[in-house]
Amino acid sequence: MTSEFSALLKRLRREANLTQEALAERAGVGVRTIRGLETGERADPRVTTVRLLADALGLRPEERERLLSTAVLRTPGGEVPDAESPAEPPVPPAAASAPEPTASGPTRSPLHEVLADVADQVAQTVAARWRREEEQRQVHDPYPLPVRWRPVAEELTDHWANIRRLPPGSAPAPLELGGQLDAIVNVYRRIPSGRLVVLGRSGSGKTILAVRFALDHLKARGHADAVPVIFSIGAWDPTAITLRDWLAAQLRRDHPGLAAPGPGGTNLAEGLVETGRILPVLDGFDEIADGLRRPALEALNATTLPLLLTSRPAEYAAAVAETDVLTSAAAVELTDLTLDDLAAYLPRTTRKARGRSATGWEPVLHALRERPRSQAGANLAAVLTTPLMVTLARAVHSDAPDGDPAALLDTRHFGTPEELEDHLLDNFVTTAYRPRPGSGPLRAWDPERARHWLGYLAQHLNRLDTPDLEWWRLGYGMRRTTRTLVTALVIGLTIALVDGVVGTLFDSVAYQLLDGLVAGLLTGLLFGIAYWFMVAAKDAAVEPSVVRMRIRGGERRTGRNPLRRLMIGALCGLVFGVGYGFVRGVLNGAIAHAPLPFVLAGSIGDGVLYGLMFALAAGPALGLLTLFETPLDIRSALNPISLLRTNGRTVATQLLVWSPVFGVLVGFGSLAVVYPAAAVLGPVAWNLTAALKLGLISGLGGALGYAFSLTSWGQWTVFSRIWLPLTGRLPWSVVAFLEDAYRRGVLRQAGAVYQFRHARLQHHLARGPRAPLRTSDPDGSPRGGPLK
Repeated sequence: MTSEFSALLKRLRREANLTQEALAERAGVGVRTIRGLETGERADPRVTTVRLLADALGLRPEERERLLSTAVLRTPGGEVPDAESPAEPPVPPAAASAPEPTASGPTRSPLHEVLADVADQVAQTVAARWRREEEQRQVHDPYPLPVRWRPVAEELTDHWANIRRLPPGSAPAPLELGGQLDAIVNVYRRIPSGRLVVLGRSGSGKTILAVRFALDHLKARGHADAVPVIFSIGAWDPTAITLRDWLAAQLRRDHPGLAAPGPGGTNLAEGLVETGRILPVLDGFDEIADGLRRPALEALNATTLPLLLTSRPAEYAAAVAETDVLTSAAAVELTDLTLDDLAAYLPRTTRKARGRSATGWEPVLHALRERPRSQAGANLAAVLTTPLMVTLARAVHSDAPDGDPAALLDTRHFGTPEELEDHLLDNFVTTAYRPRPGSGPLRAWDPERARHWLGYLAQHLNRLDTPDLEWWRLGYGMRRTTRTLVTALVIGLTIALVDGVVGTLFDSVAYQLLDGLVAGLLTGLLFGIAYWFMVAAKDAAVEPSVVRMRIRGGERRTGRNPLRRLMIGALCGLVFGVGYGFVRGVLNGAIAHAPLPFVLAGSIGDGVLYGLMFALAAGPALGLLTLFETPLDIRSALNPISLLRTNGRTVATQLLVWSPVFGVLVGFGSLAVVYPAAAVLGPVAWNLTAALKLGLISGLGGALGYAFSLTSWGQWTVFSRIWLPLTGRLPWSVVAFLEDAYRRGVLRQAGAVYQFRHARLQHHLARGPRAPLRTSDPDGSPRGGPLK
């Protein structure tokens, strides 16, 4: 019997003038699948299949949503099938401002209702986040620096007919796109395609513009409008993941609650991206790794998503030369600050000199006006043309009590614009970490030590080729073998300590010292092997958990299958137990000087016994955890530290549940395994005391080994709290240092990650320590040209 979905699919196919065979070829699915869906014989279409069909049919946003909605509602009770990861479907820009259904219009589907409400919550979170970031960066103190733009060269923009979405044969005039910071949303709305490229050299204000665009757009947003979300696109690898999948993954990272199951069999993040409720603001196209910008631009052109993209001009132009412009996108370029801008801004950032109205910036402004062709004037004219350098100059020479702006005219130390920029970048960190009496929450860090630690963080990001400082990947700048060895070493020492201390309740101290060393060596080795194959060999990171543990209450669950987790746990326990038992049998046989045949027989027997013990314990214990998992709240984890603490609480709760359950199952399970096995293998030295000891040590040691190797919080502990501070690359109180650097304006927060205030500062610090340059009297020899 045909359903609403079947009838709608058939109608849409006929309207597109396609046969079933043609649609199947376009969508990449079987003809039998199309035939079964249209006749109703197949009543369980996967959401991935529906997306492929929608792509092949070229549906409008409202048609696409209706097709998805009817697929979701196809079964009694609204049951939703499991779905694969979403494909890469183009969503026309109209989805960014789809009209709200009226009372007389079509009934709003559950899919629409749920995702619209989720989008509203994301909008509130994003607005609060970026308002705080503007305050933290003192954008409005005393007022935002001017950010203006002009149209770019024609070869960097698409045809105006494409931008204006006009029919063939039209001869459209260019749009007027000039403007300044407070008009960015109005300018964007003049573009029918909803696609805008903002070009600007380093420090010209692209990120400030992106933040202002998001906040102003959110201020005027309607309930049905898309939510502008800023994504640092430099972290995207277009050869490894599609744009839509990457956007959804970033949303889940910054809003872990969006990993919860949503209508349609996907999670909420995928649903928001798929239905056009996210307006991507892609900041930093130039930060994409070399060699990936061309495929990135090609991937962007494969969609019609509305978006705003920022980039430095040279990198964007190079990508365009290799492939094509961003399809249907208008483009503008940010212009330099003028002398009038500096004269209006800089004097208002410093205190007045006692007894007169002039400020310390007057000599600098005078030199720029009266001696623009002098060497000092030319250097300053070349440097103080971007908001980045002006704000650095303010920080170093206005905000610091002993800062003297006239020092910027010292050409004996700053003979070139590059040396002047290095001076500002060098002294920015020194100034940021200067002692501040009564500074409240700011800690007193030694500036040189702080610079050393920041330099390591910058080098770490350069090695990973990303602007995102993710706390769960702080150790991932090291080689994979080093990470594996460090993880195995920490686990081995921890379990040796646990075994040695707990074991003294049952045996002598001398025996437990040896037993602890053996247990630590074996478990460290086996967990290290497991870590290598599950994490390091794939060059992957252990991502933060997107669930919390809820022992009591009626919270909705994550939809994870306990049986699947039980089987995975049993398999891992079996492998670990067999390896542990075999190696332990070999060591015991060697210590007893037993003949080789007896050693091998005993080792195989121990491997079988321990394998069964750990398999029967690890499977049920891991499956039990699934029953207590519930999605995080959508507004959870608004910053890196709250996400870290959330994961810490989740891991702690998991261990409190898993450790005793696993220990009890190992202890009593060993009795259930050993005594029947004795009838086959012969006499086995085992009793209740040995079972209790094994259960207690296994419960504690297994839980800690799992936490350190296979959870993001554990990896943070191993590397950021132990190894990196121990080797002097980071301070012992890493959290306090990162938060302090954020409050000082050296770092910024972008959702769940930190970033350096600017990519230029990151790359500068990564070059290593440089002594801050000192200034003396200015030199006015002629050179260069004036500020406009």
